Amino acid sequence: ATVPVLSAAPCPLPLPAGWLPALRLVRRGSKAVTRHWKAMHFQRQKLMAVTEYLAPRPAVPPRCLPPGKETRQEDNGYVQLLRRQVEEVFRDNRMIAVCQYNSMPGEDMVMMRHYLRKHNIEVKFVLNEIVRPVLSQSKYKNLLPLFVARNILLVSREAKAKEMLRVLKGVPQINLLGACIDDTILSRQGVENFAKLPSMEVAQGQAVGALALLPSQMSSLLQRGSAHLTALLDQHIRRLRDGETGSPAEPAPAQSSGAQ
Repeated sequence: ATVPVLSAAPCPLPLPAGWLPALRLVRRGSKAVTRHWKAMHFQRQKLMAVTEYLAPRPAVPPRCLPPGKETRQEDNGYVQLLRRQVEEVFRDNRMIAVCQYNSMPGEDMVMMRHYLRKHNIEVKFVLNEIVRPVLSQSKYKNLLPLFVARNILLVSREAKAKEMLRVLKGVPQINLLGACIDDTILSRQGVENFAKLPSMEVAQGQAVGALALLPSQMSSLLQRGSAHLTALLDQHIRRLRDGETGSPAEPAPAQSSGAQ
């Protein structure tokens, strides 16, 4: 290829105004490409196919061999400590709520933890890599689908679902996914229904009142006949005494319609 190059020829005379240098054509040589891709001859292809190395087949198929022992990598001490803490959390608390944690200012987090601590509810930050192996080998394995993102645990030794929902209502960055209360796994709707239930003392009082009402009604029904019979006999004896003495009989006491 030829490339025009501007070059100024040496001239001893002064250059007139408006003079342009002469054009010089410089040929730059390039190496010719002489090697192009060419298909392999069919006889050589046959030779390469015949001489291709084939690995010998095993005498026993791999599926018939016993499975080899997997070498389990031992966890370091820090990971074991974190997993032990997670086991203690699930063992020592009656209420474990799983929440999705979104980024929020540190001041809001401090205020939320302060309000929860008033009701003896603690906030635990856990990693999915730590909590998932622990849950997979425990009775809480049904909680595994909840640990898919960044989560926190709200734990308490008492079942204070109503207080927890009241605090979380003012923190939109924390979303309740589910909870385990008294070894019972509940969804978000289940936790809200549980919070509407009365306290244990009130429920026990209502149960005792309902159980005591039936025996009292049964006792009153059984005693009504004998009481009515006793009243009739007393009235009859009074009339007989009045007939013997000749005094006017006293008016009989009014009987209730229910005793009739």
